[in-house]
Amino acid sequence: MNNLISWSDFEKVDIRIGTIVRVEDFERAKKPAWILHVDLGAEIGVKKSSAQIKHHYKKEDLLNTQVMCVVNFPPKQIANIKSEILVTGFPDKDGNIILARPDKAVPNGAKLF
Repeated sequence: MNNLISWSDFEKVDIRIGTIVRVEDFERAKKPAWILHVDLGAEIGVKKSSAQIKHHYKKEDLLNTQVMCVVNFPPKQIANIKSEILVTGFPDKDGNIILARPDKAVPNGAKLF
């Protein structure tokens, strides 16, 4: 395996659990996407993210589900929204994203170790 990192490198990436509390259409996105509003607990609050996950997920599939998010990237302007977090996932065999989610509920804002 190439590109080994140290423990301190891993600690720099802040990955937290949040619950999707609102899903909006993202009309101005270049590729089909949703605007997700994710509740990351009292410390971080509700943050917004653009997510190109329409292939596998409808709005109603996403509401009240938990997702793993990188919360310490700088905000990124995507069309007319500022994406504040990165909602994580893995590509399926065709490159469409499957969300990274816990198999049991955990408190919003819990950090990945």
